[in-house]
Amino acid sequence: MRKTGFSLIEVLVAIMLVGIAIVSLVGANHVFTQANGAGAELSTAEFLAEQIRELTATLPLFDPGSATWTTFGPEEATLAGYDDVDDFDGASFCPPIAAADRTTLDNLAAYRQDIVVQNVSQSNFDQVVADRGSSFVRVTVSVSLNGRRISSAIWIRARY
Repeated sequence: MRKTGFSLIEVLVAIMLVGIAIVSLVGANHVFTQANGAGAELSTAEFLAEQIRELTATLPLFDPGSATWTTFGPEEATLAGYDDVDDFDGASFCPPIAAADRTTLDNLAAYRQDIVVQNVSQSNFDQVVADRGSSFVRVTVSVSLNGRRISSAIWIRARY
């Protein structure tokens, strides 16, 4: 007489296969969650770098009303007084600032925008020259989250 049904070994093998599948799915979910978080951080960092680019896009390179640079760097300590691109040299904003109205983005307080403005050679934008040494500047914005650098952006501005 033949008995039908599953043997104990067949049941154990099935349970083991289901267990391996569940562990794999949980592991994949963890990796996908980390990748999604990193993408969100990078997207936010790019947004914050773009805020500085937009803020400085319409500003002159040096002090309005003067024919040449008089001071490289900020003339005033307040963000409202930043009226030209060179004022942003050495600036660091935490919480970061928005381009539209220069207000702080308090909901992104863990992020920091660090800005460096350098004069560069007219024939080689990789070569830094003395402050007030050319009509071209390189603006570098680095964005970090809790002290860990996430992204940076570099662009060249010419005197116009």
